Amino acid sequence: MTFDNSRRALITGASSGIGKATALAFAQAGYDLALVSRSQTALEAVAEAARQHQVTAKVYPLDLAAVDQVKPKLTAVLDDFGPVEVLVNNAGMGYTRPLGDTPLADWQQVITLNLTSVLQCIQAVLPGMRDRKSGTIINVGSIAASNAFPEWGAYSVSKAGLTSLSQVLAVEERAHGIRVVTLHPGSVNTAIWDTETVTADLDRSQMLTPDLVAETILYAAQMPGHGVIDTLTLMPAGGAL
Repeated sequence: MTFDNSRRALITGASSGIGKATALAFAQAGYDLALVSRSQTALEAVAEAARQHQVTAKVYPLDLAAVDQVKPKLTAVLDDFGPVEVLVNNAGMGYTRPLGDTPLADWQQVITLNLTSVLQCIQAVLPGMRDRKSGTIINVGSIAASNAFPEWGAYSVSKAGLTSLSQVLAVEERAHGIRVVTLHPGSVNTAIWDTETVTADLDRSQMLTPDLVAETILYAAQMPGHGVIDTLTLMPAGGAL
């Protein structure tokens, strides 16, 4: 069986927020989709919406926090779905607590999901991209990677690590025709603000929308092959919240 991998993407954290919006934006642009997240029910709803654009959308429930299983399970996903030209590493978690009071288990949880799982996803797609001498890896970071926000220490460190990972990966894989993009959005109005690990009182009406972030991700993915958006910062018009 042969595949046209030029319009095939794998998106993590695809069941809600930025991931869901990205899946629908990519579907509208004609991409077949492999959708990864923990909730099969939520993924199925996104996949059904994506299929309205006459694309293939398959769901793969996977807990990326179980990092020892991520690489082999994503490899199995690619065996089933076929090769992808675009990997969007969007899955992650928010976390607020002063660094001095952050329990080690919490610290490790944030680093595991926001950074280590991303490495495992990348290692799963790299062999195929290297073979084809083509591919785009888009890592969703945060302005917290380079800005000091009180009580966001563990999260900020995870996103700063993701920035460094992206930069090194870009240099290492350039000869294989693989492009690496890091998108740093400001505050985005998603369910992350409602999670138990985040305590913040911000005006969500002034935040970026998931749809705007998704359109930016799609734009980066569709850059002509001879160009790459290395790093892109997307901010709400009102500035940092």
